[in-house]
Amino acid sequence: MDRIEAMQTFVTVADLQGFAPAARKLGLSPPAVTRLIASLEERLGTRLLQRTTRKVALTDAGARYLERARRILADIEEAELAAESERTRPTGRLVVSAPVGFGRLHVSPVMSVYLKRYPEVTGELRLEDRMVNLVEDGVDVAVRIGQLPDSSLVARQVGEMRRIVVASPAYLKARGEPKTPEAVSAHQIIQFGGSALTAEWRFAKDGEERRVAIAPRFTSNVADAAIQYAMEGGGLTRVLAYQAADAIRRGRLKIVLERFEQPALPVQIVYPTSRLLSAKVRAFVDLVVETTDWKFG
Repeated sequence: MDRIEAMQTFVTVADLQGFAPAARKLGLSPPAVTRLIASLEERLGTRLLQRTTRKVALTDAGARYLERARRILADIEEAELAAESERTRPTGRLVVSAPVGFGRLHVSPVMSVYLKRYPEVTGELRLEDRMVNLVEDGVDVAVRIGQLPDSSLVARQVGEMRRIVVASPAYLKARGEPKTPEAVSAHQIIQFGGSALTAEWRFAKDGEERRVAIAPRFTSNVADAAIQYAMEGGGLTRVLAYQAADAIRRGRLKIVLERFEQPALPVQIVYPTSRLLSAKVRAFVDLVVETTDWKFG
């Protein structure tokens, strides 16, 4: 027996004071309505309705059950309407995850526009340089740079990111500009990122990967530190294009070995599933596509 269906049937019978009118309203046969009420009474172990040849009346237990049943059915309807509302218009809480530097510079402005556009949403932007588990960490949508491992996540590419080697003009004037990947070994190296312990840089030429061994003079897991040291003449460093964009624009850093860069990394928005996607997530993805140009090169 479906408890909700039985409860709805009982309330309808009580309101219309009869099995036949309740059956007509519910689109059921009178015997089906009778069976549902009988099953409900049997499960509860008490009689809810007194039947006569002319009408149906509530017992004392039935009157108390009717009050609670109305409340329960109203709560269910409210919950369904709220869930349906989340599918049709952005409401509720949106949690977005992004890398620290990229999130601060590029995702945070999108969140500001989003929250102004959709006042019924509260937002949380989590900035962290680790691969979060969206489901376990309660994240609705994440911005990620790079190839994604096989997973059940839905990914939409919204840009691309070059990995570049840069140095200060003063350093290049003093030490000379490397013209080939192999020339890197003769330079001071500043290593940044999760691969700080990797003793090589990878390049590409004519579709083939070329690996160059490096011996870093300075390592950091923070891009700002690596870029600052490079601007001060510390040597060559390899970073994502957006991280050095301001220093390049101001002439503090110069790109080298551009012809040997590996293919650009995708910038992607990922979320757990596209089935029954909530309006708040769909609206955020659409806003990114509408307002940003995350192609960094």
